[in-house]
Amino acid sequence: MKKVFQFLFDFFTDRKLYYLLAGLILFGGISLIALDRAIMPAYTNHGHGITVPDITRMPLDEAATILKTRGLRYELAAKRSNEAFPPDFVIDQTPNAGMIVKPNRKIYITINTASTPTVVVPEVQDLSLRNATIQLQNSGLQLGNVTYESSRFRNSVLRQSIPSGRRVTQNTTVDLIVGDGLGSVMVRIPDVTNMHLTEAQNALREAGLRVGSIQFQATDRVAPNTILRYEPFDQPNVYEGTAIDLIVSVSRSEEEEEETGPVIIDESERNDQNRPDTDFDSDPEPGADPYEEE
Repeated sequence: MKKVFQFLFDFFTDRKLYYLLAGLILFGGISLIALDRAIMPAYTNHGHGITVPDITRMPLDEAATILKTRGLRYELAAKRSNEAFPPDFVIDQTPNAGMIVKPNRKIYITINTASTPTVVVPEVQDLSLRNATIQLQNSGLQLGNVTYESSRFRNSVLRQSIPSGRRVTQNTTVDLIVGDGLGSVMVRIPDVTNMHLTEAQNALREAGLRVGSIQFQATDRVAPNTILRYEPFDQPNVYEGTAIDLIVSVSRSEEEEEETGPVIIDESERNDQNRPDTDFDSDPEPGADPYEEE
């Protein structure tokens, strides 16, 4: 053990070790300086830049010649139809004219095509406005005017200006009619008192209304799942799409735990897959009995 400590002591007190470490540090510092001042600038052409010329509104052959004489390359990025230019004219470029780039940089250009590409209009009815916009853009179309119309289905596309399946020119605009979430038409609230919950929900839906909160009240005077009252009961007419709150009966007996609970109907009239943004489901308020149909 003593020999080991003596060896370590002699090793760390030897001047040659410190000379070696100092040499490594000096060599590393010189290498970093050389890499930063000489090697990397030479590799990246530091200090050498080329101004990108404006090659738009000229034939592709002429644009290619100009880029080559400037020490630049090009690549066709896209083809679009523009009636203002002849075929095979450059109508867009990236990077833009005037920018400073490295030599041999590739310039991406868009040229005008002789024929106008056509695309098929997708079906966006019953989709949310956001999803409909994405579908149109993915199909090479543009979203046109968005008009809101009285409907209880908020932000859902009711109609589209161009029918689905029709083939149109690329970048054609499609106008959309979208629901505002609350109808402007006054409708009468049906008297759902003493109705079964399922029957009451169907009656409200047929009247153009929505089911709001559902509260449960224990009583033995009526059968379970019967509507005791609804809110607002003092307004005979309301706007289409208004939510109606229901107070529903449940049995006081201990056997109610074995009975079938109230049936909650999904208020949405449309397929959830077709209406991702429609949100008309109404959950019971806090404190309500959590009965739910299997």
